[in-house]
Amino acid sequence: MGNPVAVVLDREGLDTQQMLDFTAWTNLSEATFIGPPTHPDADYHVRIFCPGRELPFAGHPTLGSCHAWLAAGGTPQGDVIVQECGAGLVPIRRDGDRLAFAAPPLQRSGPLSEDELDATLRLLSITRDDIVDHSWCDNGPGWRGVLLRSAQAVLDLTPDPQLLNGMDVGVAGLYPEGSGIAVEIRTFFPGNQGLTEDPITGSFNASAAQWLIGAGILPDSYVAAQGTVIGRRGRIYVDRAGDDIWVGGHSVTVVQGEVLL
Repeated sequence: MGNPVAVVLDREGLDTQQMLDFTAWTNLSEATFIGPPTHPDADYHVRIFCPGRELPFAGHPTLGSCHAWLAAGGTPQGDVIVQECGAGLVPIRRDGDRLAFAAPPLQRSGPLSEDELDATLRLLSITRDDIVDHSWCDNGPGWRGVLLRSAQAVLDLTPDPQLLNGMDVGVAGLYPEGSGIAVEIRTFFPGNQGLTEDPITGSFNASAAQWLIGAGILPDSYVAAQGTVIGRRGRIYVDRAGDDIWVGGHSVTVVQGEVLL
């Protein structure tokens, strides 16, 4: 009931076009390709693709890749696994039966411009009266973050796919205190069929946590829900420890085998 990712454990001999072709063939939201690290502190290097493009960083492919690497016998150099990717080095820790990555630094933050906000609101088919706050949440993928007045308002959104215009948009809304789940998340981005809604988005959850915890809107530890509207049951576990925000979730192997080229 989560978000699938295809993990190729040995990308030796594959060029970028072949990785793009394989990603499209899987018909999944992402595929990753693992190879040896180039940095001495890293345990492995991963390239992350969604249909049509390569991503410098993405959250659920990071956890899925680490899960598959460990299951295949990968042994980290230390207590924390270190992934090398387009965004640099990403620490990943074991958190009970979950894995969690340290949120990478934001490449861009602060409020959206007036034009950017207007375009985002038109896509979401809402007005400025419907929002509490907005911010860039850019940690590789350039998420435009919008905070609505409630989780229900997030669930009720009906975006206009004709107005996507290349934007990556993430939306958050708080549940009433004591609900168990702190916040509902939805994310929208360009896909092969126009507008795509992601079942779980680690990169946006990481950057939204940096924004909303930093603003005192969310506590240091909480659980987010995502994928509800599209029939998934995503649960994202967020925890601030010192200067780091850790974003975690459960990973499970559902298919394994070999691809014959």
